[in-house]
Amino acid sequence: MTNPISHSRRDAGDNIAACNLVAYDGSDWAWEFLRRNEDYKADWRSSVPRHLPCITLIDGTRLLRLPRRFPRAEKWGLSAFADPRLGAHQAPVFWHANALKRIVRVNATRPTPESKTASLTLANFRVDRHAVIGVDGVPLVLMKGGGVHVPIAIHGLRVLTLPFAPVFELNDLADIVAQTELLKQLKRFAEPSFQKEQRPPFANDERLQHALIALDESLRGKTYREIAMTIFGEKKVTEDWRSHSQFLKDRTRRLVAKGTELMKGGYRDLLG
Repeated sequence: MTNPISHSRRDAGDNIAACNLVAYDGSDWAWEFLRRNEDYKADWRSSVPRHLPCITLIDGTRLLRLPRRFPRAEKWGLSAFADPRLGAHQAPVFWHANALKRIVRVNATRPTPESKTASLTLANFRVDRHAVIGVDGVPLVLMKGGGVHVPIAIHGLRVLTLPFAPVFELNDLADIVAQTELLKQLKRFAEPSFQKEQRPPFANDERLQHALIALDESLRGKTYREIAMTIFGEKKVTEDWRSHSQFLKDRTRRLVAKGTELMKGGYRDLLG
């Protein structure tokens, strides 16, 4: 059977060829679908400024400091516009706190010799870190590794490279299980044995990969049969397309519909 990802790579004009899909987390998939949205592209093209300077701190954290709010970007769930011509592992994408379903909230205090809380730095977390500081001055750091992302809002940390003593907040008892899972994942990020390139949960979700390919082929004007051949291979489509079973046709239609739904707003559900 034709490898759907390599076929997509041959055809892609959308830079997904340069990305390692196996390493994607939910925020990466969300961006891949959003950046194909023509309305988003139009908003990005008309935005002023179109590009904001992103710097890399000495510890490797990517930092975007916003001079003001960008409501048109916030409409799409972003703190500022990201370039839709670039894939998830090429463009720094800074999601807005309001688009993220769950956030770890931390109060950072200055470490003291008497403190019973061990001090941390962002560099203790062995993952990629994208930080945005908005007009409220509160850093929102998206930790990304092993196919998982954990957003952290850190109150009181004005210089991101300094050590701090963290006090974690649990705000909603109804959501305490999910919040605890985020904290456990954050702890794993700081363990010496953690490998940020380990196989992530989303690597097993072929449906997202297939939905993205189906969306791309549909946007190029391909027929359902042509889309199915791209995803499932010519041999399988030749054998099954005209059979009594409608399974392959129905599956292809569902993939196109799913990709379109994710592009038009469903991507927010992938942010977790």
